[in-house]
Amino acid sequence: MIADGPYFEDLDRGQVFTAPGSTLTAGLAAAHRAIVGDRLPLTLDHALCAEVTGAEPLAPPAVVWDVAIGQSTVATRQVKANLFYRGLVFRRTPRLGDTLRTRTEVVALRQNTPRAGRAPTGLAALRITTVDQHDRPVLDFLRCAMLPLRDPERRTGHADDLDAVGTEPDVATLAAVVAGWRLDRFAARVDGPRFADLAVGRSWSAAGGDVVSSAPELARLTLNVAKVHHDSAGGHRLVYGGHTIGLTLTQTIRALPNIVTVAGWRSCEHLGPVHEGDTLRATVTVERLDPIPTGGGLVHLRAQVAADPARDVLDWRFAAVLP
Repeated sequence: MIADGPYFEDLDRGQVFTAPGSTLTAGLAAAHRAIVGDRLPLTLDHALCAEVTGAEPLAPPAVVWDVAIGQSTVATRQVKANLFYRGLVFRRTPRLGDTLRTRTEVVALRQNTPRAGRAPTGLAALRITTVDQHDRPVLDFLRCAMLPLRDPERRTGHADDLDAVGTEPDVATLAAVVAGWRLDRFAARVDGPRFADLAVGRSWSAAGGDVVSSAPELARLTLNVAKVHHDSAGGHRLVYGGHTIGLTLTQTIRALPNIVTVAGWRSCEHLGPVHEGDTLRATVTVERLDPIPTGGGLVHLRAQVAADPARDVLDWRFAAVLP
């Protein structure tokens, strides 16, 4: 028997999947950094992290969301593509040594209109809820995956409105991520533009691109079991979307080296496939600025990413904290 499912017709609203927990270690963070980079001062400098947050070393936020997404792929082994993520917010910031456990629930389903010459597919909206070893909330967000049907003649009748799935995080929820942190101490030690220096519409383009390498290694590292990221039998092995997002964050931090952390995502849309060996270049624009009580504020950024030659692959809106 081949463990190859689920396919689209195997899914039902309310269906729940779980995966093995994953403990966030320094080794995991270092391996992740070698693939996508991590230039966040608070995750690189443990002494600074203790001074600012008063606690143990932070796990890089990209490691946290990559593991959570990877754990959710038990529901999407046959995924053809991920269309979007919505409403990702850090409810708390995990530390190295914490363990992540993820519950994935099917919340909406829509079968795509059949097209001549194309295998039938459907879209599954998944609610991904991640907690730590003490059952404290870490992440709660939506992911939309495109899955094939096992039976090409099957008509499931699923026709949910996926535009209605997910909500945009509010400022108070995003700002709560850094409640109690000493952002003044961070500002005193880390150079870069301050929140007060920025203006809506300011934009940066990557001075140099980043090549996509070690793609299956990142998928394995983060427990991602989607076949399309491992099996190149068809000659078109796709790169895990978190890989593209991680490299984009690295390019963003080159422009804004004093980002404290990423509080959450407004949205994230994969516009086209990325393959190992592609070179990615991001253009990052300030869309909104919201001051927060701890000083500094939330900088709402839009990262638009192209793969050479001039092929749009990612449109990511996220909120970063600056002092």
